[in-house]
Amino acid sequence: MNNTISYKGYVGSVEFSEEDGVFYGKVMGIRALISYEGQNAKELVDDFHFAVDDYLELCKAEGQAPEKAYKGSFNVRISPDLHRSAAIFAAAHQISLNSFVEKAVSDELALQKG
Repeated sequence: MNNTISYKGYVGSVEFSEEDGVFYGKVMGIRALISYEGQNAKELVDDFHFAVDDYLELCKAEGQAPEKAYKGSFNVRISPDLHRSAAIFAAAHQISLNSFVEKAVSDELALQKG
């Protein structure tokens, strides 16, 4: 089972509450809280689409630009020793720390895809 759904550039989570007997989720990668739910997969996807469309309409009505999901910038908290080691490695290889982290993440994702 895929645990995400996509629509208009937004990615949403897919969860299930056994207690409530309902599928639910929220749009990931933005600060705004956009949630949705459904009794089955079709209802969940339909409500997800409605929630995204509603968010975009609200932004338009208020004259605000909608948030873009996954803009390519994020903060990572790691131990000071790991931070130091990564910064020294990057400098020794004449690359930025950002480039080093980007390559490390990319390499790990490639390994996971197998």
